[in-house]
Amino acid sequence: MPKPIHILNGPNLNLLGQRQPEVYGSETLVDVEKWCATMAKELGLACSCLQSNHEGQLVDWIQEARQSASGIIINPGAYSHTSVAILDALNAFDGPVLEVHISNIHKREAFRHHSYVSHRADGVIAGFGTEGYALALRRMASLLG
Repeated sequence: MPKPIHILNGPNLNLLGQRQPEVYGSETLVDVEKWCATMAKELGLACSCLQSNHEGQLVDWIQEARQSASGIIINPGAYSHTSVAILDALNAFDGPVLEVHISNIHKREAFRHHSYVSHRADGVIAGFGTEGYALALRRMASLLG
């Protein structure tokens, strides 16, 4: 079995299911993590799910992934639009990177239309709700062969 996939979630995703359910849905992050673990196992993968509201913590996890992960699925939240530090850390990671957004960032405020993370991502999934994580896991399994 390959090294696990790191599923990293950025700021405010700990409030999933509580914060703006009309935008982000009613599922909690715990719900998402549970079915990601189940789906990863079905795909012959393992996953490690982590969430932080702190940019530096996300950078640390991305750097650690260089040794401990086969790939990264990241929902950087608002850091998508602001964090060159996260982009730089991802650029130092050799495996596949997939970017996930629960909402369609291109139908939202103009400042959300640009993502620094997209410059490194091998694919971007946006607007499919929490189902985007399942799509990302399927794609990751394909990329890892």
